[in-house]
Amino acid sequence: MTEVNTAAAADRAEIAETLAQAFQTDPALSWILPDAAHRARALRSLFGTLVPADMRAGLALRTSGGEAASLWRAPGRAHSGTMEFLRTVVPLIGAFGMALPRGLKVQAGIDAHRPAGPYWYLHYVGVRSAHQGKGHGGRIIRAQTAVADREGLPCWLETATPINLPLYERLGFVTQVEWDVPGGGPHFWGMMRPPAA
Repeated sequence: MTEVNTAAAADRAEIAETLAQAFQTDPALSWILPDAAHRARALRSLFGTLVPADMRAGLALRTSGGEAASLWRAPGRAHSGTMEFLRTVVPLIGAFGMALPRGLKVQAGIDAHRPAGPYWYLHYVGVRSAHQGKGHGGRIIRAQTAVADREGLPCWLETATPINLPLYERLGFVTQVEWDVPGGGPHFWGMMRPPAA
């Protein structure tokens, strides 16, 4: 069986590539970056920036064969601070270019609907397309929700991908809020998973 491990600095490039591939068809990122070729390049840059930032604020997990990866921000670290924003803003401008205003609309919606309180924040989770449907996504999420259960903490995520809702629900996440990004943007679900008794 594929193992799930906490990622090290040496795994950053692999994780960024896994997530870039997994999010190539994501509804929100497809709305922000409609051109598929531009999106593929931008996602590599985006995750090249986000992976180290999220590892500083929490942790990254990877399956032993590199099939799946997840980025978790630790309790109290869901929101980016000023220093983190300054460290990432220039690479993100480079990644998104003229699409940056759409990206900021999506981020504003996420920030406005994210709850207060301590919880583990599942920022991103993805499975490479060749390995989807084999249980890697559920396995890599359960690895960290088990930690949250031991700590007595909930977990939070947002998704704009409706076909992922049944998986998240099977893992104990419950929809708390829904919203649409203004200007014809995607529909989002915000989901919380209470700690298991």
